[in-house]
Amino acid sequence: MSNRQEVMACVRKERLVAVVRSTAEQVRPILDALLAGGVHCVEITFTVPKAPEVIATAKKGYGDRVVLGAGTVTDTARAAEAIAAGARYIVAPNTNFDVIRLCHERDVAVMPGAFTPTEIAAAWQAGADCVKLFPAELGGIPYLKAIRAPLPEVPIMPTGGVDVANAADWLRAGAVALGVGSNLVRKDALASGNYALITETARRFVEAIAKA
Repeated sequence: MSNRQEVMACVRKERLVAVVRSTAEQVRPILDALLAGGVHCVEITFTVPKAPEVIATAKKGYGDRVVLGAGTVTDTARAAEAIAAGARYIVAPNTNFDVIRLCHERDVAVMPGAFTPTEIAAAWQAGADCVKLFPAELGGIPYLKAIRAPLPEVPIMPTGGVDVANAADWLRAGAVALGVGSNLVRKDALASGNYALITETARRFVEAIAKA
């Protein structure tokens, strides 16, 4: 994956981005579990200790088998670190116009976070490849439908409140992809080391998305 267009084409095809918040040591078994379950787009957040190093190691170990992104990228310093480490897309809970510009310069996809119609439109007009609706659980699926009506041209990825049971409903409501954290990379699985549970959950998400 060498440019923004290729990365976004993959995200649109997969329709699911797994959000990894864990210890650095857990990242490799998480990636193995997600791949086994059919999930290939993975965002490693900056809440993971030494996130740039973790991204670089994952990039070296998995190559194009995993479409790696970086999350919680709130400023240009983090964005530059993540891109240098090998992240092919940048995700944030906020919209930072300087981060969008930096990503454009480096030909890296960028998915800033926004919630209100004004914020979403501003992020899109500034050049976002996709807008992360966050925190999506506050408005839920009805809110996404309401947003999509006046802003149908904006690709939106809800993050927060997405689970296996409602994944298809989010997509039918107009989401271009789904950002899923603890409902996929489950805290109970991480606590017990039961990575097979993550694989099974990943499979269930993939099946739900296929039905949508």
